[in-house]
Amino acid sequence: MDVFVARQPIFDRRRDLFGYELLFRQDLDSAFSTRSGDRATSTVLTNSFLLIGMEKLTSGRRAFINFTRNLLLADIATAFPRDQVVVELLESVTPDVEVLYACRRLKDAGYLLALDDFVYHPQFDSLLDLVDIIKVDFLATNEAEREQIVRRSRSRFVRFLAEKVETQSDYEMAMDLGYSYIQGYFFSRPETVQGRDIPGYKLNYMNTLYEINQPNIDIDTLEQIIRRDTSLSFKLLRLINSAFFGLSHKIKSIRHALVLLGHDELRKWGSLLALTGIGEDKANELAVLSAVRAHFCELVAGKVGLQTECTDIYLMGLFSLVDAFMDLPMEQILHELPIVDDAKDALLGRPSRYAPVYQLVLAYESADWCRFDALADQMGLPREQAPKYYRQALQAADQIFYR
Repeated sequence: MDVFVARQPIFDRRRDLFGYELLFRQDLDSAFSTRSGDRATSTVLTNSFLLIGMEKLTSGRRAFINFTRNLLLADIATAFPRDQVVVELLESVTPDVEVLYACRRLKDAGYLLALDDFVYHPQFDSLLDLVDIIKVDFLATNEAEREQIVRRSRSRFVRFLAEKVETQSDYEMAMDLGYSYIQGYFFSRPETVQGRDIPGYKLNYMNTLYEINQPNIDIDTLEQIIRRDTSLSFKLLRLINSAFFGLSHKIKSIRHALVLLGHDELRKWGSLLALTGIGEDKANELAVLSAVRAHFCELVAGKVGLQTECTDIYLMGLFSLVDAFMDLPMEQILHELPIVDDAKDALLGRPSRYAPVYQLVLAYESADWCRFDALADQMGLPREQAPKYYRQALQAADQIFYR
């Protein structure tokens, strides 16, 4: 499934690139087309940080991202690196006590704050003491208003960003008035960047959302929900092993990832992933087959002397179709997945300790009984037990996707 984020560059007074505003897109052509600001921002964050990657999107520059009141109060911004994100408050956000408190927390934590489409009103006075950048829409304001905003707020140590600058005269006026940053069609139209996502099953997202909002998060239950969903497992493991967490070693266990995140971070990241995934279509057959393979691999592993490695072998089965999900070469995807080398080698058709289990599952699926018998004998698996294990795997998948 394709995912998209649009980016528009922001330049400083020397015309050097300062950062990008990241914008919601549903495809390569259309602009913003959802009524939910929460969903738009959640999708931008997920696609940017987890799927496309900030290195590809911004090359280390700042990312200006719109935040709604709900996401601001939920502290979602603190789940992202403060040196990469500029928290941009939409003009619809009223600066009440809760909003001011949330902004103060972000400010104290070292985040840059920006006001989008700013038009002065006395109710913004308290907020102006906290923000770092004021964005002024040059299409929606006249020359007098642009100058008045700068004059009124100059003593507050804020910088000004002229957006929707489309002409040479607008650019020159912004320079004359002391605007620090410029954004608009005069320099560049938004460019859409494309990536790939794995379809998620919305019941698992809803269950995740329910579990992470319990007074006491049940790690056992949450682990079971995430383990049975390819999309959630992929995103969680990629998240915990990202540069943001800076861990010295790869985390390969879903449970270990959940424990390391802790309850507060679980609620932030879990809510974000759930908001992004709830609107997806019903289960894809690829997802069902992935779950069947994962359970079948796990059951077989437990019977052939690999009991202590069942989790790794489960993940091998779960990610065995990830190339079909993402329409990318398996080797390229596995490079980013923190599963053990034995699992990676098996999925790539290379010799490994796990390869016989994986090949046996494939042989059973394709009814290649000669191959299946040879592998079963090699591992010491009673052939007559295989149909029972496969039925159990089918039942497990049925419980996940159809109940």
